[in-house]
Amino acid sequence: MEQVTKLKYFAAGEWHESKTKKYMDVFNPSTGEVLAQTPCCTVQEVEEAIAAAKKAFVGWSQTPVFKRVQVLYKFRDLVEKHMDELTDIVAREHGKNLAEARGDILKGKEPVEFACSAPSLMLGESLMDTSTGYDTVLYKESVGVFAGIVPFNFPGMIPMGWMAPLCIATGNTMVIKAASMTPMTAMRLTELWHEAGLPAGVLNILTCSRSEAEIFLTHPDIKGVSFVGSTAVGLHIYSTAAANGKRVQALCEAKNHGLVLEDAALERSARGIINSAFGCAGERCMALPVIVAQESIADHLVYLLKKFAKELKMGPAYDKTTDLGPTVTAEHRKSVIKWIEKGIEEGAELVLDGRDATVEGFENGFYLGPTIFDHVTPEMSIGNKEIFGPVLCIKRVKTFEEGLELMNKSEFGNGSVIFTQSGYYAREFSKHTQAGMVGVNVGIPVPVGILPFTGHKNSFFGDLHALGKDGVRFFTETKTVTTRWFDEEEMKADKVDTWDGSVGG
Repeated sequence: MEQVTKLKYFAAGEWHESKTKKYMDVFNPSTGEVLAQTPCCTVQEVEEAIAAAKKAFVGWSQTPVFKRVQVLYKFRDLVEKHMDELTDIVAREHGKNLAEARGDILKGKEPVEFACSAPSLMLGESLMDTSTGYDTVLYKESVGVFAGIVPFNFPGMIPMGWMAPLCIATGNTMVIKAASMTPMTAMRLTELWHEAGLPAGVLNILTCSRSEAEIFLTHPDIKGVSFVGSTAVGLHIYSTAAANGKRVQALCEAKNHGLVLEDAALERSARGIINSAFGCAGERCMALPVIVAQESIADHLVYLLKKFAKELKMGPAYDKTTDLGPTVTAEHRKSVIKWIEKGIEEGAELVLDGRDATVEGFENGFYLGPTIFDHVTPEMSIGNKEIFGPVLCIKRVKTFEEGLELMNKSEFGNGSVIFTQSGYYAREFSKHTQAGMVGVNVGIPVPVGILPFTGHKNSFFGDLHALGKDGVRFFTETKTVTTRWFDEEEMKADKVDTWDGSVGG
């Protein structure tokens, strides 16, 4: 039996026991046992965290950027030092296998290293004599308090990679609502931030329900909201927070498609698809849950996919030999099973059924085996809606053009992939596909952390994406200062031009 830990919330540099009467279970998906309980913090406690962040903003924003990034350097080193521990926490509370859990932390470390460049990222611009005798300088300044609303699927990378580093490095403060299903990784990383020297109140973390989190969208002291989650919730957050004058970046659902042409390196492509579709148990918005196969090679591709999928070893997340770990909760497992049943009802051909999967000795874990549907047609919801589980759908087309057209009809636009050895088709695809992150023989086309995570369509609401230079702009405000120094003659001038130097020349 796991020892059940009662978690706290972190505000103003200290851990506090919540006054709530409601605690939410955090499971070990590999065993089905409860390993922690996390509080559904009260409205007052959420407001307390916001107040702490507002108070800390004054001093932190005025701290020179070179001093701010010293904290990030130390935090980065602490993440390296505690890599094994953090990997284990991710595996135990989420169910990712050890390689995937380590990747969660490594992908969170990338943006920290990028944010260490804040002194150059925040450099402004200047021009002498914008008009005769007038000089203008542009500065990038801190904005204020930001809220981060986090999903369950990447408990390290998203809150402490996509959100906190750039926010903090650019002089802002933050309140993070961690995912109640997987809060322990973010909480441990919060401790490391403060061990690195982050002042009290700069980073605050709590868990609560959607009801309490609604405060972030209207609270006058919150200047911006960074969200990752479902499209329905993301659209609500974007609409509500923007209507209240806040910046919003809402990263939402996906249904990424991969087009496999007849000239593709078929066996290598199939192995890449298996990794992309079933890695992290399919619980990632950049998974590849739909393959659009050219008819001439579709039968052989399906044969290979079924063969390779059956080779995946299911097991507890922290077993080094495990390829496919469990889903995050029993409830989520049931949701995925309902989708599989929906696919059968819609008439898709069930090639591989993972519903009855079990792992000896871990019968209470939340396991689902890899599932493959063939002959999925455009009107079937299983091929169009996000399932967020180890389910792969095969759609068949005759030509490249037909495949591209089918893919572009998707309401989502996170990732889009082509498998081909043709430079011509690769270029045509890259140019005309309607997704923000494109892969050519790359199943998970997520760029490194120095570049933005550029979802399109209903996969993103906002103007500035997470990470990269977009992220820097999201967390900063520009200010221009125009200066004029008078000489003796101008001090005596009895008339000032209508535009007072604001017209160049």
